[in-house]
Amino acid sequence: QVQLVESGGGLVQPGGSLRLSCAASGFTFSNYNMGWYRQAPGKQREFVASFTNNGNTNYADSVKGRFTISRDNNKNTVSLQMNGLKPEDTAVYYCYARQYRIYWGQGTQVTVSS
Repeated sequence: QVQLVESGGGLVQPGGSLRLSCAASGFTFSNYNMGWYRQAPGKQREFVASFTNNGNTNYADSVKGRFTISRDNNKNTVSLQMNGLKPEDTAVYYCYARQYRIYWGQGTQVTVSS
């Protein structure tokens, strides 16, 4: 079955960096659009970044210039390098895989605080 397992979350000070990774299994990874959403307490889940199966990337305006998404079709992983973190980036980050339907990971907590 489809599995998406995120890792790399944690507590970081403002201005710091984290790298999230998502290990995928159970489907043909290279055929799927991959990406990240996040959900802060009391807020709706929001789009962060995507990397399509044909190589296009897209970012939310709030993270452009600070976050970089990458994927490795040989290792079936998608990563999110997050630099210049701000307190408002605090959220649970979810990896997703989408083709005809969308699959979600379990999420990883990112907390930006001094």
